[in-house]
Amino acid sequence: MKTTIWHNPNCGTSRKTLAILQETPGIEVQVVEYLQTPPSAEKLAQLYRDAGISPQQGLRMRGTDAAERGLPDADDATVLVAMVAEPILIERPLVETEKGVRLCRPQEKVYEIL
Repeated sequence: MKTTIWHNPNCGTSRKTLAILQETPGIEVQVVEYLQTPPSAEKLAQLYRDAGISPQQGLRMRGTDAAERGLPDADDATVLVAMVAEPILIERPLVETEKGVRLCRPQEKVYEIL
């Protein structure tokens, strides 16, 4: 099964999720370090839609100025534009498989789409 993880190697949860994917037989993993290669606003919108969450629910609050900028209460388009401009605002890791998308916090959520 082809799988894509939007990964931050400095994040423990992201590293643990990647390890689960790499250790699962039959999984072909594409790793996208989203801080260097951020997804487009369109791709983010699709990922959140497929995960059943809003862009606001995909905001990284800890270690960012998202709250000060009012992003948790902003409209979807504003949040997505901010995430593309500053990918540190994207909560991680996002994992996409043919079975769906999950924001894998905690990392065990990845099993829902394997």
